Amino acid sequence: MRNLKSDVKYDEEKEVWYFSVVDIVGALTDQGDFQASRNYWKVLKHRLLKEGSQVVTNCNRMKMIAEDGKMRETDVADPETILRIVQSVPSPKAEPIKQWLAKVGYERIKEIADPEISLNRARENWQSHGRSDKWIQQRMLGQETRNKLTDYWKDHEIKEGEEYAILTNIIHKEWSGVSVKEHKNIKGLQSQNLRDHMSEAELIFTALAELSTRQIAEVEKANRARRK
Repeated sequence: MRNLKSDVKYDEEKEVWYFSVVDIVGALTDQGDFQASRNYWKVLKHRLLKEGSQVVTNCNRMKMIAEDGKMRETDVADPETILRIVQSVPSPKAEPIKQWLAKVGYERIKEIADPEISLNRARENWQSHGRSDKWIQQRMLGQETRNKLTDYWKDHEIKEGEEYAILTNIIHKEWSGVSVKEHKNIKGLQSQNLRDHMSEAELIFTALAELSTRQIAEVEKANRARRK
């Protein structure tokens, strides 16, 4: 098989980008061709398995377009897994990424100790994208409302992931008339956070819908308790 000409693929269902592991490894190690890159990945994969790493387990097989125009299966991984693989590659090209990961990790540890740091970082990020102070305030208030709703779900044994997504989609469709995915398509988004691309009015409607959902659920729970 010759070198892949398309090493990235977007899964619309999962809203996740997948990258060709062989191509990433080849770029980091300056391997001359696809076969050399594949051999390097085989050796690295064997070492990671021997070390008990879950990285290899997290890789998938997916078809991508090769230079001959045919779909060929190759190992792929999402961004999180790719970054973990990068940490295992002894290469000067990988060093800046490793330093960045260490910096990000240290920053997250500080944010756990002091959540205000995380809030300030989010505010600075939105400001850098040209968001007004009023929009930022509404975005943060909306996030607080969202957190209270998910805390309520968690307390009532609703599972994170698919169940959260289903409930979120129902709430979103009630006020907007479209699903979350349809709304993202309207705005031309893929894996980006929809709320970061909402207008101020959309943020308000989203917060009101989630606040109402939690309050209605709490009232119904109280009524059931009284009937007992």
